[in-house]
Amino acid sequence: MRVRGRRAAQSIAGTDPEAGAVTAETAVVLPVLVLVLVLAVWAVGAAVAQLTLVDAARSAARAVARGEPISSVRAAALAAAPRGAVVDVRPGEDVVHVQVSVTVDAPGPMGRLLPDLPLRATAVAADESWLSG
Repeated sequence: MRVRGRRAAQSIAGTDPEAGAVTAETAVVLPVLVLVLVLAVWAVGAAVAQLTLVDAARSAARAVARGEPISSVRAAALAAAPRGAVVDVRPGEDVVHVQVSVTVDAPGPMGRLLPDLPLRATAVAADESWLSG
């Protein structure tokens, strides 16, 4: 078999100076890819938590506006919200304000390196309790 060129001869002889370069590049890039994946999962989890907060705040505001007791509405909102959430219900003369908030921590050992992410959802509903009474 005839080999043409110096590069082909080195490759066949096993003396290629670039041998193993792909392995070294993979060793450098792999931790970065894992970090990006962890951050992406954290971001999706934070987005889901925000949507859950919005749903909890809206349902609580509607329930208080209908005239349901604040204590039971607060308990239902806490059950619907992510763990560790705080529910603030402020009934007014014409409207009801409900705010649900929670702090999302970064996952695993990243939690010490990244700041906590405070999330908050506020809902306002017109007071309709006079309709039922």
